[in-house]
Amino acid sequence: MNTEHALPDGLLLTYYGDDFTGSTDAMEAMTLSGLSTVLFLTAPDAGAMQRFPDVRCVGLAGASRGQTSEWMEQELSSAFASLKALGAPILHYKVCSTFDSSPTTGSIGKAIELGTAMMPAHWSPTVVGAPRLKRYQVFGHLFAIAEGVGYRLDRHPTMSRHPVTPMHESDLCRHLGLQTTRRIALIDMVQMKSGQADQRVSVLQGTDVPVVMIDVLDDATLIEAGRLVWTQRGPGLFSASSSGLQYALTAYWREQNMLAATVDIPVVQPAGAIAVVSGSCSPVTASQIRWARSNGFLTSRLDIKKCLQAHTRDIEIARVVRASTEAILDGQSALVYSAEGPEDLAVLGFDAIAAEAGHTCREAARQIGSSLAQVMQHILDQVDTRRIVVAGGDSSGEVASLLEIQALTVIASVTPGAPLCRAWSDNIRRDGLELILKGGQMGEENFFGLVRDGIPIRT
Repeated sequence: MNTEHALPDGLLLTYYGDDFTGSTDAMEAMTLSGLSTVLFLTAPDAGAMQRFPDVRCVGLAGASRGQTSEWMEQELSSAFASLKALGAPILHYKVCSTFDSSPTTGSIGKAIELGTAMMPAHWSPTVVGAPRLKRYQVFGHLFAIAEGVGYRLDRHPTMSRHPVTPMHESDLCRHLGLQTTRRIALIDMVQMKSGQADQRVSVLQGTDVPVVMIDVLDDATLIEAGRLVWTQRGPGLFSASSSGLQYALTAYWREQNMLAATVDIPVVQPAGAIAVVSGSCSPVTASQIRWARSNGFLTSRLDIKKCLQAHTRDIEIARVVRASTEAILDGQSALVYSAEGPEDLAVLGFDAIAAEAGHTCREAARQIGSSLAQVMQHILDQVDTRRIVVAGGDSSGEVASLLEIQALTVIASVTPGAPLCRAWSDNIRRDGLELILKGGQMGEENFFGLVRDGIPIRT
């Protein structure tokens, strides 16, 4: 270790995750570098922190990605204040690595305005690129890999057609500029590669606290982004970034020998029959559902029309719970889903289905997430399965909250961005539960099979 330039004692970073799946992604990034990290589902008090005395990073899982600016004004200010009080030098608002947001829903601009007021630094860096997750920012434009093909975000097969926050602009400075009047600037690939980044920060920073986007394409620019943020953190800064921020910081710390080069994290082991609920409408999750159907899972579609009507909702939930519990008791894994890809009629007609039921799209989406949460709760109350998966950010938040989980820690790797976690709960039936909160874009086709069967150890 580099003792002359060692990491300071205590907390290094605190973060608020704008959804639950992204929150576990950020937790994994730190844990993989050997930094003890815990993700709380409610703001931790002193008693909660005492359960994790050696923690170096604390996260708070949230749901702001689907909320209005008014909601964020009320909720984020107190959340940020509680995290700031823990004393870490960096306060991070963790956003999705696809940066999807809008002026009216999940406004990253609003979060930045609230967060920068909490910290004294005169700039606010934004790191979105994360090569491990196949996300790349080049000259301010964001690219993502889908099924082996690279897409600019405004042409991405899923994110360009997201049902709530479609990405119609890949230039993140322009995209963010629709959400805030704050000054926005870019440190581009050429400046990152030619050693001009520090000078650029010196020129840009000011009392108006500008947002500074940082290009990340490869390991070299990832390390440089981490160096720039860490060495220019000043008395404390706020950053609205993806988990690319954690990957960048830990890459720089490793390069400086402040952290061990490698950390052994166990891979997931077999679990027997598992339970899965999915509210994701991504093509990645759709391929995973199809794989599960063909490889021993019972797959049951949740009828969203019935779930949006008060007189049929409980009956529909009971139907899929009954089928799933019978399967699990027979040793068969069960998966309940509300949609199978972006071309699913439930997705294409969602606006009309919601309107027919008298709901806004936001209300309907939450109702579906709540229904899936109740499905999982009833399954766990009736069978003794100890490993579950939730696919989709909104669904993950609903499930984790309903199951009375207070905190999560990483226990094993499955696929980048979707680790296997241990649940900490005062409810003895939930404490120790193994779960994965999976974003729609995460994982290979056989993801659910890996969670059920484990990953073979290579010799």
